[in-house]
Amino acid sequence: MRPFWTIRLAFLAALCPVVAGAEPISVPSGQLVEFHEVIWEAEGAENIYRFRYVAPEISREAGRINFEQAEVDIKHLCESSALPVLIAQKRSVDKIIISISDRKVTFGKPAPEATQFFEVYSPDGTTCKWEGF
Repeated sequence: MRPFWTIRLAFLAALCPVVAGAEPISVPSGQLVEFHEVIWEAEGAENIYRFRYVAPEISREAGRINFEQAEVDIKHLCESSALPVLIAQKRSVDKIIISISDRKVTFGKPAPEATQFFEVYSPDGTTCKWEGF
């Protein structure tokens, strides 16, 4: 089995033309969101892709975006950013997890100071169907 980081780096390298130097992404709430990373996981036969973004305006301290607004932004990121990349790369995908945080955080490590929101979707053509956790 290849190490997790090797798989992550290989997938990121494949995405480089799509996300390298990408401009901030405008979302429905009006905030600008920055792509952070994508992580591929296999759980049994399922292919799961985690697309992680930084959205400073969801901060508990100084943010202006609440969860209800961020929820709309998250679906928008799934349908306008994550899913098109996966379709273009002809990736087999069962679930897409979109996460936004007010700062870059290391995946899998506690970051109690960070504000983070997550949603799970399954692809349905060119749309993302909400699955919830």
